[in-house]
This record gives sequence, C-alpha cells and structure tokens, in this order.
Amino acid sequence: MQTLAITWLGHSTFIVRTPGGKRLLFDPWLSGNPSCPDAHKKPPKVDVILASHGHFDHIDDLVACARESGAPVVGIFELCDWLGRKGIQNTSPMNKGGTQEVAGLRVTMTDARHSSAYFDNGQMVYMGEAAGYVIRLEDGRTIYFAGDTCLFGDMRLIGEMYKPDIAFLPIGDRFTMDPAAAARACEFLGVRQVVPMHWGTFPLLTGTPSALKQLVQSKGVEVLELEPGQTAE
Repeated sequence: MQTLAITWLGHSTFIVRTPGGKRLLFDPWLSGNPSCPDAHKKPPKVDVILASHGHFDHIDDLVACARESGAPVVGIFELCDWLGRKGIQNTSPMNKGGTQEVAGLRVTMTDARHSSAYFDNGQMVYMGEAAGYVIRLEDGRTIYFAGDTCLFGDMRLIGEMYKPDIAFLPIGDRFTMDPAAAARACEFLGVRQVVPMHWGTFPLLTGTPSALKQLVQSKGVEVLELEPGQTAE
C-alpha cells in the first residue's frame, strides 16, 4: 500500500492517488483555470475521472481528459449521455443513492444542492443534477467529495451511513457554502480532516481556509490547506 496523496490543481480540481495506486481526477478544469499552474494544464494520466456537475469551472477539460487518458468517467446519467454525444464512450453513468465499483473502488453518488448546465454550441444544455461522491479506499478509509453545494441536513445521513474520514468541501461563498456552513458540514459528517475547495479563484469567492480553521480547530478537525499544484500525503 502507498500513502494517500492529494494534489490540488486549483478551484475544485484534484488528483487523488489512492493507497492502492489508483489516480482519481475530480472535476477537471485545467486550461482555462486561472489558479491551475501551467505545468498541470495538460490532461494528466489517470485511472478514473469523476465529475460532480456540468458547470464550466468543473468540466471544461472533461472531454479532453477523457480522450487523452481513456479513463472511465463517472457522472450522473445526463452528463454521461452528453459525453457520449461528444464521442466519449468509456463512461460509468449513475445516479444519487447508487453505488458501483470502478477501478476496484466502491463509488457512491450522493446528493448535492446546486444547479448543473453547460453552455455548448451557443445554447445552455441541461446536465442533470449536481452530485457528490463517497469513495471507499483500499485501506478502509472513506473520502467524501461534496462537489458544489450548500449545506443540507442530509449530510448527517452521509456521516452516519458512510462515516467519511476526509471531506472535500467548497468554502468560497456566493455560489456554494461559506466557511461557517462548511464548519457545520464537518460537524454533520463527523470528519477529522477537511480539504477546502472552490475558493480564491475569483474575487467573488470570499471564503478562506483561515476562516474555516478558526471555526473547526477547537473541534479537532484538521484543515488541509493546499497551494495550487501542491501535493499532501
């Protein structure tokens, strides 16, 4: 087994190397992402791609990454149907509440409260609902990638049913939770470590990891603050 490694590429784009050596790519937005370092703007070699929803700042490079890597793309049914129309055949569509095995990992799709559409060929295309993911790793740990969402009460159920160890939570405010809501999400989920995302990319996103730290440190929750391009093990 290897150590779990988390690389943040800015905004909500991550590469997670699992203890079994699988490379997971979440919400690929690279080429147009102002926070993504130049060295990471090309599609990476990965084993699985997971898309939380269809907004440009989460899937602008999804087609390119899927073509380049050949990796299966996990997403909600409508988003995967759209990918198929773009020539991407290796998709693993699912919907909320469902679980499937991908690359030897058990992946469950959870709820998220957000919108999901993509401006394509001059028109706005419906991309299904926004979602999150619970992934069981080879060493028994579980991660929860919330995607873009507000705080919602059923995060308590996610905590009770799946007992995630690490949560990836948006904190930027305006379009998602702010740090105060993310702190409450940590409480609902029962996690001991949180990775803040969807912050700092644009001036409108005012939430900061330091604000989150002030709210959760006394409760024993570690905030894993990364710089774009940085990897933590």
